[in-house]
Amino acid sequence: MPRIKAFILVAATLFLGSPATAQEGQRPFSQCMAVAQSLPGVTYANLTPADTVSGRVQLAAAGSGEVEIMFAGHSTYVITTPAGITIATDFNGWAGRVSIPDVVTMNKAHSSHFTLAPDERIDHVLRGWNFDQSPAEHHLVVDDVYIRNVTTDIRNFGTMEPDGNSIFIFEVADLCIGHLGHLHHPLEDRHFAQIGRLDIVMVPVDGGLTLSHEGMTGLARRLQSSILLPMHRRGAPLSSFITMMGDRFLVDYVNADSFTISARSLPRQPTILVLKGI
Repeated sequence: MPRIKAFILVAATLFLGSPATAQEGQRPFSQCMAVAQSLPGVTYANLTPADTVSGRVQLAAAGSGEVEIMFAGHSTYVITTPAGITIATDFNGWAGRVSIPDVVTMNKAHSSHFTLAPDERIDHVLRGWNFDQSPAEHHLVVDDVYIRNVTTDIRNFGTMEPDGNSIFIFEVADLCIGHLGHLHHPLEDRHFAQIGRLDIVMVPVDGGLTLSHEGMTGLARRLQSSILLPMHRRGAPLSSFITMMGDRFLVDYVNADSFTISARSLPRQPTILVLKGI
């Protein structure tokens, strides 16, 4: 394990060596993909949780090496990095307490997941699709976070439109955070290979507009993430999704719309974290 940790630290310096990196040019190094590929079949676990009694997520004030994640509504989470970079996922023109994020990601399945007129003060607007229907490809470093995407297909008037959705991955503070977007089909092996390790994953739990609860829970179990964050709650009750996830997952209901997390404070047992407002 010490050799793996050292590898991660060295790898992080390769793509976080400068304050900002344009998307053009050499592709940044992905620690989330590198560790996943070097350890095939491994179940990722944190053996030094902040709360060794319950294994639940430690909620603490943000500090060095900690990432804040806030639920802002529907499929929008706002991620704040240790350097203060704010990212709003599936941004539709509003993002809770952060009106002008530094970065927004979008998907186009419904208008509640994107806007064609984002505020001009937003520095980076990352759409999960291209208007010419070619696959969107993002490799962006902003200060201490590396953002990339994996495209999937979406339903469009009864047919499947290739590459219409993106799973966005945020690599920051030795954490791999993923947002599944408006996912419409099961993932193939190639998708999992492109995603790599995800410590935290944001999962739509509507049970039908995206994937069925059976399909989504199977996918979530295969990802083996430490923290699962529900979103896009429509249709079937959240309890149905939680029940189908099984006893292997703890459920933590938090009376707040945000929490802070670090690589060292990931829970010992995989946890479904239900924030206020879900």
